[in-house]
Amino acid sequence: MLTPIMPAQRLLPVSIGILALGMAIALLYYGRVFFITVIIASIIAFLLDPVVELFMKMRLPRGVASFVVCSIGLMFVYLAGLGLYTEGTQMVSDLPAYGARVNELVDSVATHVDNFEKRVYQTMIPKRFQERPPEQLPETAVTGRGKRKKQEPQPPPPTIQEVRVRPEPKPLVTYIYNFLTPFYNVLLMASFVPFLVYFLLSWRDLLRSRFLYLFEGDDRQVAGRAWAGVGDMVRAYVIGNFLLGLLLSVASALLFASVKLPYWLLVGPVSGFLSLVPYIGLPLALVPPLIAALPIREPTLYLFIGVSVAVLHLLALNLLYPKFVGKRVHLNPLAVTIALMFWGMLWGGIGLLLAIPLTAAIKAICDNVSSLQPYGKLLGD
Repeated sequence: MLTPIMPAQRLLPVSIGILALGMAIALLYYGRVFFITVIIASIIAFLLDPVVELFMKMRLPRGVASFVVCSIGLMFVYLAGLGLYTEGTQMVSDLPAYGARVNELVDSVATHVDNFEKRVYQTMIPKRFQERPPEQLPETAVTGRGKRKKQEPQPPPPTIQEVRVRPEPKPLVTYIYNFLTPFYNVLLMASFVPFLVYFLLSWRDLLRSRFLYLFEGDDRQVAGRAWAGVGDMVRAYVIGNFLLGLLLSVASALLFASVKLPYWLLVGPVSGFLSLVPYIGLPLALVPPLIAALPIREPTLYLFIGVSVAVLHLLALNLLYPKFVGKRVHLNPLAVTIALMFWGMLWGGIGLLLAIPLTAAIKAICDNVSSLQPYGKLLGD
């Protein structure tokens, strides 16, 4: 005779699952710097792995090929940083003009706000209350016998002279320390990214074999397919976004150069890649060209920037993005929206950028594990 399952016995696994989920979310939140560093390094390693295999076909050992690929990647990062620094130094020389234009815009907005408040006041308040003269202070006072006596101004109360202590100037090292302290953990973890990428590339085969050794029988084949599926998905997503961002950068730079926008060589790529940010890409892509156009007093230029950036964004989102990225990711819009909300809540802005690849990686794992395939279908399009 079967014994009925008590409600407490049913609730125990659910309670344990909810508790484990809460602990996992807390761990992801408080250890976000560590996890973000590992995930970014893993994405870069998956992306560079085909290049390492290409060098290995030239009879180079995997360690040497990984070192060469990492060195080339660091060289590209250095050249990109050098280009940004060069454009930034030129922009610094034009900061007074930008500052004057910003002050002018702020004053104009403040004037319009004041005029609007006056119009609202004149509309809502009756005129008899608007034209009421201010009350006059009495110049004379009535004495005890009924005679008026002119009030004499009272001397101001004695004030205590303030003694200001001039603080001692802080050394330069203190200023640098106070500035870098909030970014210490981020800079520390970012310094590990090149080493993590190199070790993940050079030890790829060893790590994969040790990972598969954790499973037995058919589960080992499933784990191998999941490993390959995650790698293919990451490469397809990153390369697709990079190519699409490169195309948008070239198109934006050419359009900005045609109207002689200042710093179009810097503004074009920044606007093009910002346009790929999910949901908020269009307003982010408008910010760099509008800032660069501040010293130019031509309304048609602002209209051209707004229309051109919006057209490029819509074309990329509706026509190019499905061809470059959508064929490999296969996530439905609801799953993408919830993923953006969840990872953005946990990790902020970097969570918005990693939300889609993380969710697509989870879907790739679910698609290759038979017991998790229903969840993969739930996330799919």
